Amino acid sequence: MDFDKFLLRISKIKNIPLPAESSQFKMAPPFRVELLKKHKEQMQYAKKAGVLALFYPDVSQQTNLVLILRKTYNGVHSAQVGFPGGKLEASDKSLEEAALRETFEEIGVPINHIEVLSQLTQVYIPPSNFYVQPFLGITSEIPMFVKDETEVEAIIEVPLKHFIDDAVVVSKMVPTSYKVEIEVPAFKLNEHIVWGATAMILSEIKDLLKQLM
Repeated sequence: MDFDKFLLRISKIKNIPLPAESSQFKMAPPFRVELLKKHKEQMQYAKKAGVLALFYPDVSQQTNLVLILRKTYNGVHSAQVGFPGGKLEASDKSLEEAALRETFEEIGVPINHIEVLSQLTQVYIPPSNFYVQPFLGITSEIPMFVKDETEVEAIIEVPLKHFIDDAVVVSKMVPTSYKVEIEVPAFKLNEHIVWGATAMILSEIKDLLKQLM
């Protein structure tokens, strides 16, 4: 979609209610309800993080969404696709500020180039005991991405027309932090399999966009 048309339609996002968990659970792993029950006590002490779903124009003025492939490391989110963002630091005044700061640090988009349009529905991540607060934002500039070589393996630029195509929703067997493979709903975006919390957030975004498009 042409970015100017996208801006016109996305400007109405605050006028529609969030689909929230009804949307997120379309892309939730099959054991999510059981995990939430199991982690009920732990959730009270969960850490907090902010992430950003950033839409922007490419050189042909078509609308894209940026995701990142994380580095391989000794942790539960190793080599997974996610949004730019990260944990709330003592210096951050809010989760939105944390999301913007981390977006600049991880992919090099200046904070003053980004307009945050909406806060989305938070997601709890059991393996790392994090509550993640997503935000939806835009930049009208064509980004000059600079990836953080210590944390980001690749920057993934997903065309909007590809993201909203229902054909990108698949089922895949994936390894989990619980040392078992399970079949999960996922998005296949630019040949990357996106599942878990990121897919749940994307599901809410997709449902919102379909109401606006």
